[in-house]
Amino acid sequence: MTSVLVDPTLTVPPAAARDLLDRLADAPADRIAVVSGDTRLTFAELRERAGRIARRLAAHGVGPETVVALCLPRGVDLVAALFGTLTAGAAYLPVDPRLPVERRRYLVDDARADLVVVADATTGPLVEDVPQVPVAALAAPDGTPAGGYRPVPVTPDTLAYVIYTSGSTGRPKGVEVSRGAVAAFLAELESTGIVRGDAGTVGWNASPSFDASVQQWVRMCRGDTVVLLDEQTRTDPALLGALVEQAALTDLDITPSHADPLLEHLAASPRGAEGRPLTLLVGGEAISPSLWERLAALVESGVLRAVNVYGPTECTVDATAGWITADRAPHIGTVLPGLGLRLLDDALRPVAAGEAGELYLAGTRVARGYRRRPGLTAERFVADPESADGARMYRTGDRCRQLPDGRLEFLGRVDGQVKVRGHRIELGEIEALLAGHPAVAETAVVVREDQGEPMLVAYYRATGPVEPAELRDRAAESLPAYMVPAAFVALERFPLTNSGKLDRAALPAPTVAPTPATPAGERPTGRVEELIATVWSQVLGAPSISADDNFFKLGGHSLLAIKLVSRVRAELGLSLPVRTVYENPKLRDLARAIEARLTSA
Repeated sequence: MTSVLVDPTLTVPPAAARDLLDRLADAPADRIAVVSGDTRLTFAELRERAGRIARRLAAHGVGPETVVALCLPRGVDLVAALFGTLTAGAAYLPVDPRLPVERRRYLVDDARADLVVVADATTGPLVEDVPQVPVAALAAPDGTPAGGYRPVPVTPDTLAYVIYTSGSTGRPKGVEVSRGAVAAFLAELESTGIVRGDAGTVGWNASPSFDASVQQWVRMCRGDTVVLLDEQTRTDPALLGALVEQAALTDLDITPSHADPLLEHLAASPRGAEGRPLTLLVGGEAISPSLWERLAALVESGVLRAVNVYGPTECTVDATAGWITADRAPHIGTVLPGLGLRLLDDALRPVAAGEAGELYLAGTRVARGYRRRPGLTAERFVADPESADGARMYRTGDRCRQLPDGRLEFLGRVDGQVKVRGHRIELGEIEALLAGHPAVAETAVVVREDQGEPMLVAYYRATGPVEPAELRDRAAESLPAYMVPAAFVALERFPLTNSGKLDRAALPAPTVAPTPATPAGERPTGRVEELIATVWSQVLGAPSISADDNFFKLGGHSLLAIKLVSRVRAELGLSLPVRTVYENPKLRDLARAIEARLTSA
């Protein structure tokens, strides 16, 4: 296995990629297409259900270039509705039902969705003038004979999906991706060997609201089985490691932050000896040198095949890929066949060989643009100077250097975009929301690692009374949980550079605990409460903890919950599922749950 994934000059012409649903029609009828808990659908059942949904969507006026918002939890209904939407020739818009209601309304309204598919018929409308249909009504048997699966004909330019990303102006922006781009992406995964030739079993790990999920559902179009990971499993390394074995997963997409605690559960896996090691596709954020070494060691022992994948949503999921091996320092590999790379300076001139430049991507997989944002589209999707037919390239905002063998070294961002636990975040969106508070005159949000884990910290200067808890609630009402700052710091004045600009490097570290659940709670009492308080204080970096505090309102998140469970296991010898923390976020409740487990043990 070489460190360079593909020949950078290799191309896959658009005509080489068959439409996704043409390929889905060829999948063996009796093979399992999707697994969700105890529910299984064969490819015949999936096609039949998708066909029924497509016919009913068409009756609602849905067709090519219309957008169907899917506000559904993980499960076979989501998968069937997704393929039903594509079968009708339409595009899907994922709307995670766990998002704050204001965020969901914004996505549906901003995308001008034509229809919303929901799980429950009693759900109130997100947007008054957009029809809302329960998925059960779309998927119910209609008496049509099986075998009549006939997708609406589309062209490669037909819209496939709209996925929203964080926006620097305070407004999330919807990226429009075509059917041809997605089909080309799947063909490239196959042509490069990232996806093996024979059918496999793929873990669907990513939220449908993120483009990494596309990498998973497209695998069904080539006959692979997809196993949907529930929230409990995907956030608990022990459960995820067990599922890899139980479901015989051959492929799993994961962020570096979540791969790190999973590796110890994969290290003892015997599956490498069977000739089919797990393929781990690691992406979403930079891989640290230490994690790279651990991954490479498992690759050398035959437990894993590991690939570092990189790519913006605007270029259809993954743009570059490179094998993770012990003989190379961390890199993001080489550009995939359907894209061309340009490393340019501020004047859009190519940089000299080996020099750093901003990465631009061109080719068939560049997205159509941002939905209903012509100005922003023109700013980020610019004319390709190397194209003779006026094709565009996408400005990634990432700085890279190309090594002599074609591999790319990632050097950071040129703007305010960050990645936190695999999530792409525009700090300006959070700042704009907080600045909308009438008592906030100035605000800045940065990523800090004072406690060893990256976390968002919001700084603000107030002109009137405003408490950190009030700002946190404001953020939680409109933003996904991963965008809510873990700490809020009030400043009398913001530090400035000599040129009068904000000096982000001079912003102070948080000196008080992140926002508590209550102004003053009771002190922890008893062995277990005191132990948990000590662990929380260390994990969260909070100087004092009350028995009434809420782990997640103190800045806790999935990775810190994993650390917490690990510490409880080390201190008490108790194997505690991560879900226990989610079910009992208050310290006192968690202590009672632990005491009950200790008693039963």
